[in-house]
This record gives sequence, C-alpha cells and structure tokens, in this order.
Amino acid sequence: MLSHVVPWQRITSRCFNCSRSVLLRNASSSSSASGSEQQFDLVVIGSGPGGYVAAIKAAQLGLKTACVEKNATYGGTCLNVGCIPSKAMLHNSHLYHMAQHGEMKKRGIEFQNVSLNLPVFLKQKEDAVKGLTGGVAYLFKSNKVTGIRGHGSINGPGQVNVKKEDGSSETLKAKNILIAVGSEVTPFPGINIDEESIVSSTGALSLKQVPKKMVLIGAGVIGLELGSVWSRLGADVTCVEFLSHIGGVGIDMEVSKAFQKILTKQGLKFKLDTKVTGAQKSGENIRVNVEGAKGGNNEALDCDTLLVCIGRRPYTKDLGLDNVGIQLDKRGRIEVDKNFQTGCKGVYAIGDCIQGPMLAHKAEDEGIICVESIATGHEPHIDYNCVPSVIYTHPEVSWVGKSEEQLKQEGIKYKVGRFPMAANSRAKTINEAEGFVKVLSDDKTDRILGVHMINSVAGELINEAALAMEYGASSEDVARVCHAHPTWSESFKEANLQAYFGKAINFS
Repeated sequence: MLSHVVPWQRITSRCFNCSRSVLLRNASSSSSASGSEQQFDLVVIGSGPGGYVAAIKAAQLGLKTACVEKNATYGGTCLNVGCIPSKAMLHNSHLYHMAQHGEMKKRGIEFQNVSLNLPVFLKQKEDAVKGLTGGVAYLFKSNKVTGIRGHGSINGPGQVNVKKEDGSSETLKAKNILIAVGSEVTPFPGINIDEESIVSSTGALSLKQVPKKMVLIGAGVIGLELGSVWSRLGADVTCVEFLSHIGGVGIDMEVSKAFQKILTKQGLKFKLDTKVTGAQKSGENIRVNVEGAKGGNNEALDCDTLLVCIGRRPYTKDLGLDNVGIQLDKRGRIEVDKNFQTGCKGVYAIGDCIQGPMLAHKAEDEGIICVESIATGHEPHIDYNCVPSVIYTHPEVSWVGKSEEQLKQEGIKYKVGRFPMAANSRAKTINEAEGFVKVLSDDKTDRILGVHMINSVAGELINEAALAMEYGASSEDVARVCHAHPTWSESFKEANLQAYFGKAINFS
C-alpha cells in the first residue's frame, strides 16, 4: 500500500504558456558573448543538491538543460559549506576524541602524545569538498548538462539573465525554468558576523584555532553538530537554546532528553529556555548577554568565539521574481502548487526556497519528480512524512514520521516498541551501546507511524524505517523480516517486535 501523498496548495494564476519540459545544462563553462541568447528546454538556477540532481535527471530524460551557478564551484551550501565539510570534521574530531579520552586504550591500542594538527585536519575536509564539487562538474559533462557561471535571474516569461563576474551578461531562453537557489544563514538581529570570532556555520568550518570558550546560539541540528566538533577538539562549549529541549523541530522528546544527557557527559553545556539579548566584542573577548525565555535571570557569558546557529531562511534575493509575478509566503518562501509550479506557468521551484524541511535529500527528491513531471506530464508524488532527519553527532540521532508528541496532539492511538542498544550484540562488541530504537505504530492497524533512534549508525539505520513507512509496512512486517546477525539493524527489528507483540526477544 502506498503512503498518503501530502497535499500542496494549488496556485491557479499563470503567466505564460509553454510546453512541458525540463531546465538545465552541461558542466563546461559557457563561452557565449554578452547579449547573446541560447535556447533550452530547461534552465535550472542553482546547483545545490536539488538543482544539480534535477539538471542531470532532466538531461537523462532528453531535455536540453542548463544549470546556472553564481558561486565558483557547484554543489551549493551542502557540498561547499554545509553537509559535506561538517561531516568530514565530525568524523575526524570523533577519532581525535577517542584517542584523547582513553577510548582507544580500552581497546588495547596504546600510544603517547596525541596532538591535533588543525591545518591538516581542515585540509582533509577541503579535499573532500574539492573532490565532490569537481564530481558534479564531471557529472554535468557526462550527462550533457551545460553549466553556466554567473548570477541567474528571471527577466520575463521564458528568459533567464545570467550576470557574469566580468560584468557581461547572457540571456538564456527556456521553455521551463526551475528555481533551486536554496537557503542562507538567518542573521541574528544586533549581532554582526565577521566569520572570524563571531561566526555562522560557514565560519565555524574554518576557524584558525581551537577556541578556548565557545558560546553557540541555537541547539538545533547545525549548532549541535558544530558544537560537538569543537568540543571534541578541546573547546569549552556552551549551547544557549530558546526552547526547552535540544535537537530542533520534529525530534521526539524522549530521544531529545537522552541525547542531552549523552552530550552533557561528553562535555557540552546547555542553557535551555534561554534567549540571547545581545553580544559585545572587546578585544579578543566576546560577552554574550542572556536571560530567561520569559524574562529574568540575566547573565553574561564570556567567550572568544560566538557561533550563531539560529536556522536558515530561503534565498530569494535578486531573482527577478517580481518580473513574472511570483509570490512569497509570510516566511519568505516561494509559493508552489503540487506540481512545484509557481504562480507563473513554466516556472518551478524546489528545495529550501519552498515549503517543507530544509534538507538536501528532500530537495533532491523534489528535483527528480519535478523534472519527471515536466518531461512526462505525470503528476509528481512525494510523502513528506517519509523524509528522514539526521543529526550527525556521536551517537547519531535520526527520525522519520510522527513523534509521540505529534500523535498525542492529533489524537491518534498508538503502540510503542523500544529496544536499547545495550542489548544489541553488534553495539556491545564495539563498545558503543548508548541509545535505543523506538517504533510507534497504529494501535488498530499496526502500521508504522514514526521511528526515532539514537545510536552510532542512526543516520544509516533510519533509511530502513523510511522504506518501510513508504510502503505502508506494519511493525509485524518488519519484525518478520530476517535480519543478518550480528547487526545494528536487529535493534530495529526487535523494537518492531515489541511494538506489535508486546515483547522483544533479547530484552525484557
């Protein structure tokens, strides 16, 4: 049984008529002269995960495609200053932390004088970024997508203007246009980011030295990941969070509480229900003023590095949206219908600049089904309830579907199945037994409604849950599937077993 498709608001206003096709082009730089025009089936603005995947898919479907990118390399925020570099730093800082804090000695591996070479540490991250962004250029070339450097904007129906660095411009004619421009860091009012000592997530990827004291504003996904990196490398990290929990929107509260305990044990400090009222820099010191979320309890926190991680906002600057009557909602997102079409016919939008979670994999899937719809005329289908979320700390945290809090709020009766990693043989054998897997299933039908987990491989394991939910599986369905032994995935099987039968095998 297929999952329910989440409805999208249908926008009926249209600007112009055009045939169905796709928007994008090849990785070789365009050499067209200023003022010249090129004709495409699809022009994609933005080469982040949503844009470059859509461009490649469009070309594979036979559409003459171009992809316009304003930055020097392809890949958008994710590949250049987001998902990819942060994961390299998270992995390597975990190895360093294990060596520094006796985890290797517990395994019989002994050595002396462990030290951090920060320039080499950062270079490995940069090499990974270079390899993957170069990989996108190669994929464009091999799939005959035309890559064009410059800032893309919509001049009018079927026209994309590309402004180059040298001041010249080029006009691309397109049967269809796909906006995949992503998002940008949300600024904090009154705090000026210099990307040296007062940094956003971008600056936090390239600090010149390990901070002595770091304060981070926002204990959501990005803040916790980057805070973990610098804490492992030796910084004293304090997380200030306006909400009463860590992990951001969508996280299950039982998981959030367990997560906070583990991170606190690792050395991170938390000030929840707390808001930042301002920050002043004096020499090398930064004083961060905080108070209770509801007022009172004023306090000043001193640090040498302030990391601002209060979220991201859609990037819609200078795109020429007004030229074709494209509307933004109250949160600055481009409004689209269920076909990802904007209020202007033939202009589509996907990813962080539209409704929904700001996740690279969500943008990728939207890009694929959007261009498939353009090319074939078939209505796109996506169930946002089956889009997983991951926090890549150690242990990792992941979830898909509804949390207990959401089910209670919606009045849905459900069953709970839990299985601790301490009872999982694979976790025990490598001494990584923190965390658990939690399955929520419908009380009557046994259909899986949500899965939440915290363990060393939660980012990988959650995909089995997403697959099960996408096909409408019950917890009994998963429990009756033979899982290899010994594996992490057995914990998911056992949690499902407890959800439908009331008892697991290896835990009571």
